[in-house]
Amino acid sequence: MTHDIWADTRPRSTEFACRHIGPADAEIDAMLGAVEADSLDALTRQAIPAAILDDAPLGLGAALTEGAMLTKLRAMGAKNRIMTHLIGQGYHGTVLPPVIQRNLLENPAWYTAYTPYQPEISQGRLEALLNFQTLVCDLTGLDVANASLLDEATAAAEAMALARRVGKAKGDGFFVDSQVHPQTLAVLRTRAEPLGWRLVVGDVGSADAEGLFGALIQYPGTHGCLYDDREHIARLKAAGVIVAMSADPLALTLLTPPGELGADIAIGSMQRFGVPMGFGGPHAAYMAVRTAYQRALPGRLVGLSIDTSGQPAARLALQTREQHIRREKATSNICTAQVLLANIAGMFAVYHGPDGLREIASRVHRLTAILHAGLGALGHDPRNDTFFDTVSVDAGDRAPAILEAARAGGINLRDAGHGRIGIALDETSTPETVEAVWHAFGGAPEVTAVPEGIPASLRRTSPYLTHPVFHAHRSETELMRYMRRLADRDLALDRCMIPLGSCTMKLNAAAEMIPISWPVFASLHPFAPEDQARGYAELADNLRAWL
Repeated sequence: MTHDIWADTRPRSTEFACRHIGPADAEIDAMLGAVEADSLDALTRQAIPAAILDDAPLGLGAALTEGAMLTKLRAMGAKNRIMTHLIGQGYHGTVLPPVIQRNLLENPAWYTAYTPYQPEISQGRLEALLNFQTLVCDLTGLDVANASLLDEATAAAEAMALARRVGKAKGDGFFVDSQVHPQTLAVLRTRAEPLGWRLVVGDVGSADAEGLFGALIQYPGTHGCLYDDREHIARLKAAGVIVAMSADPLALTLLTPPGELGADIAIGSMQRFGVPMGFGGPHAAYMAVRTAYQRALPGRLVGLSIDTSGQPAARLALQTREQHIRREKATSNICTAQVLLANIAGMFAVYHGPDGLREIASRVHRLTAILHAGLGALGHDPRNDTFFDTVSVDAGDRAPAILEAARAGGINLRDAGHGRIGIALDETSTPETVEAVWHAFGGAPEVTAVPEGIPASLRRTSPYLTHPVFHAHRSETELMRYMRRLADRDLALDRCMIPLGSCTMKLNAAAEMIPISWPVFASLHPFAPEDQARGYAELADNLRAWL
């Protein structure tokens, strides 16, 4: 028999299971004694029928220590290439304020107490989610918002289902604006097919309301265009069609909100409110509706009530429709609502306030206007004369060379096919970013005048974020103290075991959470070229093999 000379050199104290799995050996023995089982293996055999018990080795290889795991992930992440992503398509660079990263995203008082089912021990999270709902209502100009959904594409599918539930039109057709993001259209097709709903894709101006129960309009469009669709919305609604708009929340600080354009529903992604792209997620989506449809609204809904002492108390409203509590009352499976990311987005708005958000949006729009003018001066007139942060150019046969030149300069542009290139600026863009894009298109133009990309009829005039919470926490210390006060009202894993809710987040060890904020994983765009995401590919391939 071969003796393992290294056996005594591997300290058990560094093993992941030793530190992270709660019960100690003596506690396990005591529990086994209580259930009269000789070992955990014996208990497993008692519980699982022999016909389905697989006791073959898993083939996963030797377990790693936390340090070794982080070293391996660093090597994997190094295979991803960090670029400036101007692809857009619903995903944008953003700046996560360090005070939110350190005190919310990386704080177990927030990320382990995930789902606020029990209001008496969840007042902090519920207030944070009420801030999120207020943010969404204000930006969209609609009456009621939920406390987040999974992502923009599935939120669009939820809007389609909501339109079917509440609409009076008898048709089986759902109209989809040709300007929606491709991934949104793909999810809508997937959701509609088994339900027997017919998707009609086209231009909103020529949409025939006959046979439609709902419609979805992208605002701004995926290629950057801005349209004033209020007349088309009114025409569709007059025929009984429920109209939803998928709207960019940062753009809504400058644009007329969907509610004022006549939309019944607004959905979208809150990713660019401080949540890194993360190669596609997770990100919180939002949904807001008119009051008439609030009881059909999917997802969690936080309301403000009065407790037995006459004090305001937050709670989950309409919670009997929870999928796993009363299935027949459920509007959808609402467990995956991305609460942590919704709280980040809400705190991003609390930190910046309405003037800070408008400043970010205005700077992005100004840079886009300068980019637009410069491309025109280089002989590449953009297809869209209206825009918020995105311009599209028909480059024809030159498109591959321009895309490659941009990549050589560290920038990814959107290859929209057929020679069309999209450029979407964001919070992280700078004048140097714009100049680098010009260089990829072949020059350094002289720009003396820039266009106004937002039509006068679509410039926002209504106020938003007037509640005091969006004006009281502008410094790092004030926001840090506010988040601490909210966390102190909650029960999370940093205090004791959580009796209900939080799903998988409470099972994550600190070492498993560390890589999520590494730029090599956090900053990748989901539609970046494959050769820039080799680390992510390795991660996915490993997981696929293990499963």
